[in-house]
Amino acid sequence: MRSSSGGLPATKTPSSALSSVALGIRRGLERLADPTGGALSFLPLALALLVMLALSSWQMVWSTSDVTRYECYALAFWFGGQARALAPQIDCSFLPAQVERLPPLHMLPIEYPPLTLVLFTPGLLVPSAYYPLLFGLLMALAALLIYWLLLRWGPRGAALAFTFYLFLGEWGLALLRFDLVPAALTLLCVLAAERRHWTAAYCALALAILLKIYPLLLLPPLFFAEQQAGKAARVTAERDGARTAAGIVGWMAQALSYLRRWQWRNLLLCLALVVGTTGAFALLDFQGAVASQLAYFAQRPVQIESSGTLVIWLATLAGQTVHVVYTYGSINLLSPLVPAVSLGSTLALLAGYGLVLWQSARGRLAFSEAALAALLVFVATGKVFSPQYLMWLMPLVAYLTATRRRWLLWFGLIALLTSLIYPFLYTRVQDATQVWRVPGFLPVVELRNLLFLLLTLGYLFNLLDLRRRCEPQLAVDAGALRAAEGSR
Repeated sequence: MRSSSGGLPATKTPSSALSSVALGIRRGLERLADPTGGALSFLPLALALLVMLALSSWQMVWSTSDVTRYECYALAFWFGGQARALAPQIDCSFLPAQVERLPPLHMLPIEYPPLTLVLFTPGLLVPSAYYPLLFGLLMALAALLIYWLLLRWGPRGAALAFTFYLFLGEWGLALLRFDLVPAALTLLCVLAAERRHWTAAYCALALAILLKIYPLLLLPPLFFAEQQAGKAARVTAERDGARTAAGIVGWMAQALSYLRRWQWRNLLLCLALVVGTTGAFALLDFQGAVASQLAYFAQRPVQIESSGTLVIWLATLAGQTVHVVYTYGSINLLSPLVPAVSLGSTLALLAGYGLVLWQSARGRLAFSEAALAALLVFVATGKVFSPQYLMWLMPLVAYLTATRRRWLLWFGLIALLTSLIYPFLYTRVQDATQVWRVPGFLPVVELRNLLFLLLTLGYLFNLLDLRRRCEPQLAVDAGALRAAEGSR
């Protein structure tokens, strides 16, 4: 059989055959992720969740797991001093001793905002042995919500990218932590803001803040985006004038003149929801609603997986002492260098976040880009880098970059290394404080942190074109439709 050009028969090389197979697999997956595909379009995530449930089920029987901690908080809030007696098979020893004397509705979570009780309570409706399973099913629903949002409003392949990241990096934790819920709310906030549904965006962000503190970082960029969309805060300066002191003073004066035209209603609504809800819980327990969370965050030492640990471990080579302890629900390092490392992390956070705010206020970062940049900076510079923190980023990474190969490889490798750290390397020892002695633990942690830091810097300064985003499929379809109508 001859080719159409009349030459010799066409033959396929192994590389071209592999490319054809890869292309066929990609097209097949895209058909599965087609939002018009009905229930079949949810098949990839459904299969991933089933496997994740099976792989993480061994943690559900632990008496000291994260889910057990949530159950203890819910019991302590609703039943007060009877909490430990109602579930003797789980370990609630971390609760303060005074819980035994407290009446119902007076014991709030120590390290979480009080509204998290909404997520911790439904599991009390079933026997204690089934609490982790019901909680896992609720988190599976949160993952399905994120998947549907990406399927409906994200770029082609965004939902599959989210499934890929979630399975690769969080198969051991996604169904055992509640981080998928605030992650879904931050995605809702971004989607609403990009469609200029500002009230909905602020409400979604307020709910996210009431479940986790980190979404508070998104509030200033959201406010800037609203002002720029309303053409009320577009303050520009000539480049030459901005270099002089007079130009900077003039720019600031011009900025202040726009204060009268800024939109404040939605910002005040968001703050009212956060302050009002927190205040209502503070009437029951001020310490648990406000003080304990701030103290918990401020007093935590450097966690063993955070970026700052590299300095501490290198100092041990020079004879500096370090102690590994289990406190604040994580494995932490105690060293004379901890205050200096904590200060350095704080300064790096302020510098990185300040750059994000500056670019956002100047209109150089869209809100969705500023949201991802702020979270990257927060995780990269924080004194804690728990594995579940990646869940905060996954929906936004999938929404902005979808199937871009550079992100799939880079962020996918970070996710893979994170799952290698936990649960794989952590389960090599009986005592978690000895995990640093496991061969490969420290190199894997530092490699993951280095890759994450480089990714953060690359995104902040748009190196390697990392900020180039994939257009949402609806926008692409609408553009194609307008082009087709214009050609008629």
